Formats: sequence, C-alpha cells, structure tokens
Amino acid sequence: MPADVLATQSNDPTFHDIWDELLWRGHVHVSTDADALRAALAAGPITYYCGFDPTAPSLHLGNLVQLIVMRRLQLAGHRPLGLVGGSTGLIGDPKPSAERTLNTKETVATWVGYLQGQVSRFLSDDGDNAVRLVNNLDWTAPLSAIDFLRDVGKHYRVGTMLKKDAVSARLNSEAGISYTEFSYQILQGYDFLELYRQYDCVLQTGGSDQWGNLTSGTDLIHRVTGASVHAIGTPLVTNSDGTKFGKSEGNAVWLDPALTSPYAFYQFWLNALDSDVIDRLKVFTFLPRAEIDRLEQAVADEPYKREAQRTLAREVTTLVHGREATDAVIAAAEALFGNGDLATADARTLEAALRELPNTTTAPDAPIAQLLVDTELTSSLSDARRAIAQGGVYVNNEKIEDAAATIEGRALPSGVAVLRRGKKTLAGVFVE
Repeated sequence: MPADVLATQSNDPTFHDIWDELLWRGHVHVSTDADALRAALAAGPITYYCGFDPTAPSLHLGNLVQLIVMRRLQLAGHRPLGLVGGSTGLIGDPKPSAERTLNTKETVATWVGYLQGQVSRFLSDDGDNAVRLVNNLDWTAPLSAIDFLRDVGKHYRVGTMLKKDAVSARLNSEAGISYTEFSYQILQGYDFLELYRQYDCVLQTGGSDQWGNLTSGTDLIHRVTGASVHAIGTPLVTNSDGTKFGKSEGNAVWLDPALTSPYAFYQFWLNALDSDVIDRLKVFTFLPRAEIDRLEQAVADEPYKREAQRTLAREVTTLVHGREATDAVIAAAEALFGNGDLATADARTLEAALRELPNTTTAPDAPIAQLLVDTELTSSLSDARRAIAQGGVYVNNEKIEDAAATIEGRALPSGVAVLRRGKKTLAGVFVE
C-alpha cells in the first residue's frame, strides 16, 4: 500500500472494539470461540499472522481481503506477521479439482520476493506493532523427514485429515490426491506452531475455504503445548448472483500493475452492481460507517449517479496503486469519453486503457472508415461511411466529417488515437 495511503488511514471512530468492526464489515464467516477471541483482541496487543503462498508472481483480489483484515487489526494496535510460504509454495494447497503444477525452487524463491514486497506495502513497518515478514522455509528446510514425522506428524490423525473439505473433495474426484498435497495441512499447522513458539502468535486469519488448514494449526498447538489459540475464516466474496468474485473477462484481477493495469483495475470496481457495491465498500475500503451508510442511501435514491461505484473504484485503486496512478486513471477515463483533454492525459495510462478496448495497429495513412471495421465499431465499410456521414464518428474527440479521411496527423504524440462511435462506443488505434 502506498505510504500516502497508510499515513491517512485511521480506525472507524464508531467502533470501540475491533471484533465488532470485523463483524460489521463482513470479515468473519467462521472462527474459533468468538467470546474468547473478542476478549483476547480487547485485552491488549496480540500477535497474528496470515500466510500467502507464492504460486504466482503476484497476489490477487482474494489475497487483498486478507491484507485488509491484517491492516484493520494492525490499526487496532495488534502485531502482524506476514508469512510468505517459501516451503508451502513448493507444494501448493489442494485445489478442489486437480493437482497443482509444481514450480521450480528458483521460480518459487523469486516469487517469494515479489509477494513479500506486496505484503509489506499494505502494512506499516513503524511503531511497536510494525509488520514482520517471515518465510516458512526458514524452519522447514532444516527439518529431516524423520524429524518431521516424529515431531509433527505423530500429532495428526489420518481420519481427521481425510475429513477436511479440500481433501475430501479431491478424494471424490477423478484426479484423487497425492501424498504431497495431502500433507499440506500438516505444514500449515506446523507454521502456526513455530510462530506461536517464536513470536507468541495466537491468531491466524485466512479464507473460509482454508478453514481445515487454519484449524490444523490450532489443533496442533493445543496438542503440543496445551494452549488455546484462535483462527478467523473470512467469507469467500461472491457476487449477489452467486458467481465467483475477483475475475475480469474470466481472468484473475492481480495487484501487480504489470498484470492488471490500474485502468483495468479501476474499471473492474466501477462495474460493481448496485446489489453488490455496499458490501464491497465495507470489505475493501476504510471508509467510516457513516459514509458507507450515506452511500447506501444514495444507491437507493439516485442509483443512476453511481456515486457508490465511483467511490469504491477510487478508494480501492488508491489503496492498491496510490493516488497519483488513480488520478491518472480517472483523468484518462474522462478524456476518453470527451470530458477531458486527451493530450494532457498520462500517456502510459491512456495506452493501458486503449489496450482494454477493442483495438488495432495500423499504418499512418489508414482510412478511418477501415479502422471502424477493423475494431468492429461497424460491420462493413458502407456502415462505416454512413456513420461518418451521420456525424457519429470521432477521433480523439474530434468529429470526422469526410468519409475518405485517414488517421494521418490525427494521432497523439505517443502514437495512439481514440476512435469513438456515438457517445460511448470506443476503440483504440495504435499508429505504427
């Protein structure tokens, strides 16, 4: 998280108990003893952790939920441990349908560095409760197989392990499950035990689909030490129609701007449905309750203004990419639709925006009518010429009046042009 965003965040003043805030925000789907957890959080600073496995070079929106929960707990005074799994990332937790492809040790090590950088951006490294980054490879690599089986494996019962949702789903699938992935829950449980021993860590957070892995740790700590520790499983975020959240055009929405551009990221949030947007504001922003209540009323009274969606897109994009990138995205979006100066829009942001639209690469003297066909803004050349004659075609917000006009001399200095038909149908042109 950019430093300018971290510096301006504060706890919602309407909450006197972080547990109540987590509940109101919709962050708790399942937990260990709620009364004991509430008391532990209210009694004073505790150490907590969340783990992220380097199975890709970037975190995604599902991980963002956990990062925000961690930040809320840190703002309440608690001490975060950000674990990036250099060892568990070599294995991968069981997917519901098939075995994961194992990445090389070199690839996983590289991705550990990427993810540590992302985690550290969302959590403050100042003060008594500064974030501490840890890597489970540090305590698993020295273990021999015999030591692991004797000191850790003996505390696990196979019958209990088979009942875990992820394991049972795979056992009932055609793919089955390897011993490697079957053992994942033991490794995650051992992580919690080591963090309890080293840092007095007493809380783990994660997605509710990870509940079996979370309780693997609480159970192991109780068996080995007799202590009772805690876990919180956050709800899996879904759309109001029950479909999976966090995909754009079927692809994951990543936190790395090289994988999902800030413009595409902003547009993803801007497209939230009225039925979803208030829940998204609660989960993914640090706006106070009074402001979210006001936006909920705005959705009911004036949904056509989409104030809640614009607020959501601005807040989350700023959270992930910073104010400067978000301002550039908003300026580019306004300019694309004729409400700003394309010439002053940030060139990189504008290019990223055009890559998200239907687009084509062309020679400098290409006919605009042909470009309308190439970008599928019209179905044929005759349709394109008719659209131009009717005054409905624009290049960089300038109306095209000649059906024989070319793109020559009309592109921006960066070599891009915005082709528009009507008020809202856009395409990108990249002039070679």
